[in-house]
Amino acid sequence: MSDLINPRLVLLDQDLGNTTEEVIRELASTVHREGRAENADALAADALAREAKNATGIPGGIGIPHCRSEAVTEATLVMARLHPPVDFGAKDGPADILFFIAAPAGADQAHLKLLSKLARSLMKKPFVASLREAETPERVVELVDDALGLGTPADANPTGGVAAAPAATPSDTTTDGASAPAADGAQNGAGNVTSAGSGLASGAVAGSTAAAAAVAGPNTVAAADGAPGAAASGARRLVAVTACPTGIAHTYMAADSLKNTADEMGVDLQVETQGSAGATRLDTSVIRNAEAVIFATDVDVRERSRFAGLPYIASAVKRGIDEPREMIDEALAAADNPDAKRVSGDPADASQTSDAAEGWGTRIRKAVMTGVSYMIPFVAAGGLLMAIAFMIGDAQAVPVTADEILTTASLGNLGDVSLGAYIAAVLFKIGSLSMSLLVPALAAYIAYGLADRPGIAPGFTVGLVANFMGAGFLGGIVGGLLAGLCAYWLTLPRLPRWLGSLMPVVIIPLLATLFAGGLMFFLIGGPIALFMEWLTGLLTGMSGASAMALGAVLGLMMCADLGGPINKVAYSFAAAGLGAATVANTAPQEIMAAVIAAGMVPPLGMALASTVLGRKYFTAQERENGKASWLLGASFISEGAIPFAAADPLRVLPASMLGGVVTGAMSMAFGVTSVAPHGGIWVIPTIGGPIWFILSILVGTVITAVTVVALKHIGNAQKRVAEATVAEPAPVNA
Repeated sequence: MSDLINPRLVLLDQDLGNTTEEVIRELASTVHREGRAENADALAADALAREAKNATGIPGGIGIPHCRSEAVTEATLVMARLHPPVDFGAKDGPADILFFIAAPAGADQAHLKLLSKLARSLMKKPFVASLREAETPERVVELVDDALGLGTPADANPTGGVAAAPAATPSDTTTDGASAPAADGAQNGAGNVTSAGSGLASGAVAGSTAAAAAVAGPNTVAAADGAPGAAASGARRLVAVTACPTGIAHTYMAADSLKNTADEMGVDLQVETQGSAGATRLDTSVIRNAEAVIFATDVDVRERSRFAGLPYIASAVKRGIDEPREMIDEALAAADNPDAKRVSGDPADASQTSDAAEGWGTRIRKAVMTGVSYMIPFVAAGGLLMAIAFMIGDAQAVPVTADEILTTASLGNLGDVSLGAYIAAVLFKIGSLSMSLLVPALAAYIAYGLADRPGIAPGFTVGLVANFMGAGFLGGIVGGLLAGLCAYWLTLPRLPRWLGSLMPVVIIPLLATLFAGGLMFFLIGGPIALFMEWLTGLLTGMSGASAMALGAVLGLMMCADLGGPINKVAYSFAAAGLGAATVANTAPQEIMAAVIAAGMVPPLGMALASTVLGRKYFTAQERENGKASWLLGASFISEGAIPFAAADPLRVLPASMLGGVVTGAMSMAFGVTSVAPHGGIWVIPTIGGPIWFILSILVGTVITAVTVVALKHIGNAQKRVAEATVAEPAPVNA
C-alpha cells in the first residue's frame, strides 16, 4: 500500500460544506487529524492561496486542490466523494470527486512523481468512474494504489478500463522524466491510449498491443488498424510546454489532455512538462521539426529561447485541461499564418516577435539591464582577483609594482622578487585587465540587447572608445545604445539574398561601428568625460555628513527596484570607480562597500521577516523563498527579494529602501572599504572595517524586517475591520 493514502483519508458521500473554502478546510483538518500536518489552519491557508491563483476544478466533475506547505509533515492524499457537489471552478459544473494533495514544502522526488501520476490518472474516465462506484474506503485505496503502480494489478475494472501494470513499465507521453505505470497507457474515454505518440483504435486493447505501445517510447507511434495515427506520414507536428506554480497536478494533467486530444485529431504533439517531478527537455530535432509551439503555463518557460522562431500560442495551464482542442486548433492556425507571433531569440524573426509590440522605453531599459548583467561577471572575476592579490602581497605596493615585476621576472627566473610578490602581481594584472573590459562589455551587450549578435562588435568597439576618452560607464551606456540602435535599424530593410548574407558579418558591424564610434569621438565623448571627471572629484572630496548623505542615496538606489535599472546604475557607478582608487584616495572603495552592504539588506530583511519574525503574514511559498533568501542576501544578490516585492510591492519596497538608506549611511560614516566589487560576506577578508560592515548590514536587515512585518500587520488589521464593517448589518432608521 502507498504511504500517501489510507482508508481513514477517504471520505465517501459526505457533506463537507457548500463552498470551496469550507471543503478545503475540512480536507486540511482530515490531514491534521491523521497526524500528517502540524497545523490545519496553516495547511488550509496555503491550499486556499493556491486555489486563488487558479481554480483547480477540471472537466468531468473533478476537483484537485493541492499545495505545498510547511505545515505538512508527510506527503498525503485525501479522497472525498462529495454530496452535494461543490463548485471548484470547472466549466462544466461542480465537482463530486475530490483529491486533496498536501505535499511538504521540501517533498522528495519519489513522492512528487507519485502525486503527478495520480493527477494524470484523473484524466482517465474509467479510473474516475471506478472511484464513483467504489463502495468502501478500502476499495478507493486499492484503486489509487493500482493507478500509482503500487498495488497488485487487478482484472479489468467494471467500466472496461485496463488495469494498472507494474511500475517498471516505460514512461508515457510527456518528457517529464518520471516513470509512469502502464495505466497511463490504458484506454481513455474515447479509446485513445495516452502513451507517447499512440493513437490506438477505439475498443478493447489487447495486452500485447498495449505493451508494444509502451515500449515504443516517447517519440514513436504504435497504431492499430483504423487508428488516427498521430505521427503517421504527413501528420501535422506540434510541440507544447506545460507548467504550473506548484508543479504537481495541473502541469501533468494539461500535458495528458493536450496529448490525448492531439491523438484524436491525428496531430503529432510532443509535450515537455516542467514540473516538480522532474523534466526532460524535448529533443532538439523534435523542436526543429515542429510547426508551432503551445505554452500552457502559469510560470515562465525555462529556456524559452530553444523555441526561437516558432509560431506560438500561450495561455494559463488550466486551459490546456479545459480547452485542449481549441488550443491545438489555434496552434495549427498560427503555423499557417505568416504574420503569427513567434518566439523571440532569432534576429531574423525580430520583426515578428512580441518585442516589436513593446515601447522603445521598455526595450532600452531591457537592453541596459542586459548589458549590466553580462558586465557583472567581468567585474566580479577581476575585482576578486585584485582583492586576493592585495591579501597575498603588499596592498600599497602591488598596484605600483605589478607591471614592473611582470616585465622583469618570470616564474622560472624570479631574480630579487619573492614568489608571493610575483603571484600577487600576476593576479592583480589579470584582475585589472578583466576590470578594463567593464565598459566595453557593458556597451557590447547593451547593443546586443537591441540588435542581437550584429550589435556585439560595434558595441565592444565604442566601449573601447569610451574608455580611451575617459567617458567611463556613462559613455559605455550611451555608446552601447547608439551602436545597438544603428545595428537594429540596419537589420530592418528586406534585402536580396546575396546582400543579406553579408549584412550581419560585414556591413552592419562596419556601418554601426563607424556611426557610434564617430559620434563618440566627435560629439558626445568629450562632454561625458568632463562630467565624469567633475563627478569623480566631487565624490572624492566628500566626508562627514556629505559622505553619509551619499551612502544614504546609494542605499536607496540599491533597494529601490531590487536589481532593476536604478539598482544597476548605482552598482555600475561604484564598480567603475574602483579603478580610480589609490592608497591616498579610498573614496571609491568606500562607495563600493556601501553599495554592497545596502544591496544585501532586502533579501536578508525578507528572510528574517518570513522565517522568523512574521511567519504568519507570509504564504508557504514565501516562507520557502525566505530560506533561500538568507544565502542570496549573504551573497549580495538583491534579486532574492523580488518574489516578495512582486507579491506585495507597497510594503516590501518601502521597507527595503528604509533599511538600505540606514545601511548605506552607516557604512560611509564608519569609513568601511571594499576592494572587491562583489561577493557579500564571502569577501569579508578584503573589507576594511569588517565589524562595522557587518553591523551596518545587521541594522538595516532588522529595520527592513520589522518594518515589513509592521506594515503587513497594519494591512491585515485594516482588512479585518473592513470585513467586519461589511458583515455588520446597517442600522435601520426609525
